[in-house]
Amino acid sequence: MHGIIDAHIHLSERKDDMLIPYARLNGLGYTLRELLCLMEQQGVAKGLLLSPPLQSGGPLPNEEVIDLCRKSNGKLVPILTAEPETGAIRAAIKLAQENRENVRGFKIRLGYVNAYATDPIFDKLYDFAEVEHLPVLFHTGDTATSNGSLSRSHPLTLDTLANERDALTIVLCHFGNPWLQDAAELIYKHQNVFADISGLITGRGRYPEKYMGWVIERIGEAICYAGGADKVIFGTDYPVSRYSDALTLVERLGITEEDRENILWRNASAVFRL
Repeated sequence: MHGIIDAHIHLSERKDDMLIPYARLNGLGYTLRELLCLMEQQGVAKGLLLSPPLQSGGPLPNEEVIDLCRKSNGKLVPILTAEPETGAIRAAIKLAQENRENVRGFKIRLGYVNAYATDPIFDKLYDFAEVEHLPVLFHTGDTATSNGSLSRSHPLTLDTLANERDALTIVLCHFGNPWLQDAAELIYKHQNVFADISGLITGRGRYPEKYMGWVIERIGEAICYAGGADKVIFGTDYPVSRYSDALTLVERLGITEEDRENILWRNASAVFRL
């Protein structure tokens, strides 16, 4: 099989990284060295690196994401976070232009920022992404903080954007969890909409096996509803989820081997041009 592509990874070298507690919960060191070792052990050929949130409420600066990717010897490629501010949008586009050979998309943190996906502030970003054939990833579903906005992160908020911009490749992060069926409808309805399965297994909880079974059943139903797994993309959300849990989820889906490979690498390879 072709090497796995992990389409949703976080990392920083900062003590104010808000994902450190998730890493500790999962028994992870949350370092570049550890990540690269895990990727090697699990047969992960390439990973997309996204900014983790910082204690300030903002994301890790995109420049630091690019620097970490440079240190990875080609194993990691950057996804740039675009905040809903004119200056931030302009800076993200400029950085993408300067690193055209490496940048593989943008991320918008729906639910954590005071904007919907259809906010006009993002128009220039979408225009650029369409011309450059760069996917835009959107946080969808549950938020890691209690003050997040579920009304802005609900996957169905992206239906209007997908209708208006059929040339824009849209990726729903976390499969819209817990609105998995709504995400399934979006990937079924829209040719340009995909969904990753990152961060669906978090920590250990009180009923880990029952929850794992629930997620597997819902994702399996979503794949059946969508008519196949050609719109589903593998991701861990490291360090929020462990590789062992994320890969077990895929292994236990009642799907064909071809669809399993679609999820693990083939879809991401096409969408992100890897």
